[in-house]
Amino acid sequence: MRDKYKYIGPAYDFLSNLYSGKNIHRCKTAMLDVETVKPGDRILFAGVGHGRDAIRAAELGADVTVVDLSETMLRKFAAAQQKEAPLLKIRRIHSDIMKVEEFEQYDMVIANFFLNVFDEDMMLRVLEHLIRLGKPEARVVVGDFCYPSGNPLARLFKKMYWYFAVFIFWVFANNAFHKIYNYPEHMQRLGLQVTEKKHFKLLNMDCYWSILGRKQA
Repeated sequence: MRDKYKYIGPAYDFLSNLYSGKNIHRCKTAMLDVETVKPGDRILFAGVGHGRDAIRAAELGADVTVVDLSETMLRKFAAAQQKEAPLLKIRRIHSDIMKVEEFEQYDMVIANFFLNVFDEDMMLRVLEHLIRLGKPEARVVVGDFCYPSGNPLARLFKKMYWYFAVFIFWVFANNAFHKIYNYPEHMQRLGLQVTEKKHFKLLNMDCYWSILGRKQA
């Protein structure tokens, strides 16, 4: 399996903090608290990256599985876990998420800054697959760049902010180059009930959001 994040992966956390002022980290952990995560909940993280959100879920008592196709990212995650929470047990799977077929096994499925690596058709296929991994009434969380809203200047800023980021990952990781996705709209079309959205600001504008959806029974 080719590791697209071999070169940019080691700098991922640094770049995300530099670019967002740690708002990406806040966005990733927004839906992980004692209200949403109960001890023993089975939670899957797709495209875990450096994975401090997965560590947070495990600290809350969840049974956590992380999946990433990038060996570099899994290695960085293992290093973060060893440094911050060495006693926690977190299952790691080095695989394409589409090859994970543990359908209806998870109480929560999380895709933070993961779906944006795909073109729109593939993104929808992946999101549909993630929904299938959740149990009936499972929660599905997507954290990512906000769909542009507000006045014309704000929308222009958000688009430029997105396109600069997607260009960097297109160059260094060969990710898809595309527009910002309206995730709540896609989640609803695939049968999820969107129950909550949390926004995170940069320069007093909503640039990131975490969206919580619930699968129908």
